[in-house]
Amino acid sequence: MLVVSKLTKKYGKMYANREVSFSLEKGEIGVLLGPNGAGKSTAIKCILGLLRFEGEITIGGFSNKTSDAKRIIGYVPEMPAPYELLTVGEHFEFIIRAYKLDYESSMEYAEELMQRFQLTEKRDSLAKNLSKGMQQKISIICALLPRPQMLLLDEPLVGLDPYAIKQIKALILELKEQGTAILVSTHMIDSVEGIWDKAFILMKGRIVASHAKEDFRGVWQESLERIFFAATESIANGDWDDDEDHTGDSDKRGT
Repeated sequence: MLVVSKLTKKYGKMYANREVSFSLEKGEIGVLLGPNGAGKSTAIKCILGLLRFEGEITIGGFSNKTSDAKRIIGYVPEMPAPYELLTVGEHFEFIIRAYKLDYESSMEYAEELMQRFQLTEKRDSLAKNLSKGMQQKISIICALLPRPQMLLLDEPLVGLDPYAIKQIKALILELKEQGTAILVSTHMIDSVEGIWDKAFILMKGRIVASHAKEDFRGVWQESLERIFFAATESIANGDWDDDEDHTGDSDKRGT
């Protein structure tokens, strides 16, 4: 469903992403892990086609820059940016009309999601009058309404209350069962513990380790956190040469 091949993004002489490659199949949950500044959000924006980059990215077999790819993507940004002068309900009507969705069934789905995220009573409230957490819920529902085949979540749990966090984790697992491919970008490792299928660990713009969860069954039962720190310990201690070729290191780190 998602294939990222040798993604490279530079700002001047600085690499935000360098030779980043990974893939996700239908029904897989991938997590893009790394500290602040590792290049996670840049990679997400490149996948969305919001930034120019070198390399190749396909979604559902289509180049990510095509309208065919964009039709099957859902995106929740780290910082919600709703239309301030639209009400909660008007946001969902806008998405339904923009994607030319079936109005009746889509509004029923919006009602279901509003109930799950405790937004029903805010239906007629302007977005500008809502908290960041409420605005984040609007972003999540807008991303889900077109029932995307590929869902990109950039730090989706920031600002959400515990009940909403429980709901979005449940939704992620439900979407996985329906065949949706999901990529979660985060530095909060515990937020994706227990729901991931593949982990891509990003440091200084590079993928330094890639692991499938099934590789650790019967080997490591501790946590994704241990996998992360085992893969990045030498880099965190400064044992890393940005000019050195580390191709293949991801197969050795953290195992």
